[in-house]
Amino acid sequence: MPTTFVEPSAWGRLTGKIRRGQPWPASSRLHETAQFAPPVDDECLYRVVEVMEDLAAETRKTVPQIAINWLLQRPTVSTVVMGARDESQLRQNLGAVGWTLTPEQMTRLDQASAVTPPYPYYPYRTQEGFARVNPPLV
Repeated sequence: MPTTFVEPSAWGRLTGKIRRGQPWPASSRLHETAQFAPPVDDECLYRVVEVMEDLAAETRKTVPQIAINWLLQRPTVSTVVMGARDESQLRQNLGAVGWTLTPEQMTRLDQASAVTPPYPYYPYRTQEGFARVNPPLV
């Protein structure tokens, strides 16, 4: 299985602070770093954030904890890199472990985030494509 390194907050986009129809918060680092971040389709981002907010309410967890937990359950993600501004944020991020999203919750997130990747990444360089061309061992 290939190693996939993932930044769980998507450069701050999956913290719960970025919402449909609202400007980025003044405290967001995206004002300075968005040009260096991977491009993200806004509609897809808002779909994912909205599902994550629903799941946060259901699980009594935070949106960042949902994001980290979701990634930890992905079969092709071997490492999740977390950054924290301070001890409080680190402790919050660590609250993403010790519990799991249900299969139904994972499906909701997967459906909200489903996109067709651009060529040449389709179909082999995505988690979905990897699973399709490399079925699980029997």
